[in-house]
Amino acid sequence: MLTPGKKVEVTEFFGYFCPHCYALDSTLEAWVKKQGDKISFTRLHTSYLGKTLPQQRMYFTLEAMGLGVEMHKKIFDAIHQQNLSLNDEKSTLEFVVKQGIDQQKYLEASRSFTVRTKAVRTAQLESFYGLSGVPSIIVDGRYLTSPQIAGRKLPGSLPEADYVAALMPVLDALVSKAADERANKEK
Repeated sequence: MLTPGKKVEVTEFFGYFCPHCYALDSTLEAWVKKQGDKISFTRLHTSYLGKTLPQQRMYFTLEAMGLGVEMHKKIFDAIHQQNLSLNDEKSTLEFVVKQGIDQQKYLEASRSFTVRTKAVRTAQLESFYGLSGVPSIIVDGRYLTSPQIAGRKLPGSLPEADYVAALMPVLDALVSKAADERANKEK
């Protein structure tokens, strides 16, 4: 959690393998941009019980190389539009090299202390917050929400877009609440 008076921290736990994360991504991106300097936004790729470690390693490696933002949508689209699995080290390496990323630099970054530490820290945070699925969003280190949580009151089985839409006002309210609580602590 950040100190009072600073930006409200918003952390998304996601996975490239997850169709729900893919459905949320563009709406969440727009929401983050709309928040401006009110929030500090971080993404953490889950390992999904160790089953998606190559995707997690790819995410943290590209982030460490300063290519995370540039490659984020390309990876999601490759998996969900082009049906690439990217479920092992070989396929993730082939993919990033095809995107013009230097293979040796990528491999060096993927084996770095920074990448290993982020993976371990993500697992610790998943356990700490008791996450059982993705996407999950933590606001200010205290409030957990997701499209599924926000959409629980919606009637029947609705399109995924309705759950995503239900999440945005919840995020707005949680960020506002966290900011107000910080302001009150400073008084």
